[in-house]
Amino acid sequence: MNWLTRLIPSIGKSKETASKSKIPNGVWNNCPSCEAILYQPELEKAMFVCPKCGYHMRIGARRRINIFLDESGHQEIGQEIEPIDRLKFKDVKKYKERLSEAQKNTGERDALIAVIGTLKSMSVVVCAFEFSFNGGSMGYAVGEKFSLAAKCALEHRKPLICFSASGGARMQEAVISLMQMAKTSAVLEKMRIAGIPYISLCTDPTTGGTTASFAMLGDINISEPGALIGFAGPRVVRDTTGKELPDGFQTAEFVLEHGFLDFITHRQALKD
Repeated sequence: MNWLTRLIPSIGKSKETASKSKIPNGVWNNCPSCEAILYQPELEKAMFVCPKCGYHMRIGARRRINIFLDESGHQEIGQEIEPIDRLKFKDVKKYKERLSEAQKNTGERDALIAVIGTLKSMSVVVCAFEFSFNGGSMGYAVGEKFSLAAKCALEHRKPLICFSASGGARMQEAVISLMQMAKTSAVLEKMRIAGIPYISLCTDPTTGGTTASFAMLGDINISEPGALIGFAGPRVVRDTTGKELPDGFQTAEFVLEHGFLDFITHRQALKD
């Protein structure tokens, strides 16, 4: 051992030894935008918004509900509703297998969670998408649960708030998934007639059939910074039209500029 390794012992370590001393998972995180290394507990306090660059990370439905609503008294709506493989659909994998895998990985029955709770002591109904469940796609179960939440808001005259994070209609349910666009739009029209507020929160990403239905039907449409919002994604639009797209195409800021949003709000300011 030479004088340098005595002063700085880590220099003499092999790659194998160094790899064993890695920090445990769940302690540090990387920002997907600026790649800054972030301390997980501090990131959680910041509501998963990067303190270095302000990037709003994707978060799960239950975490979103928990940071948005007051702590106590959440009552879930339609938790018994599950997707149905009516078409016995199969691509490279059976739809039934995809559902089982998604349910196991997320602990949810489908891609939407709906609850009654309070926001700064005001009673509200909140829906939130779990994007990790088949890309937050909308099939029968999502449409049914959203409709139940809207009917609850209508019956008890509570505002309805929905956090969208979806790739659109679920292809494995074909026309049944497309029917949910009309179904959710119809119940929102009943809310409009009754004068019950519906607030739509578009998070990253909000695309496809959700954008073409309830996600853009809010009395107020809000988004988080930088969220992807559109019908077809930028790659599909580029490949279809054969044209280069403007900078920032389909970001929340672009959509706001073109009149499809009312405003953009930082996650930490959203409750107020």
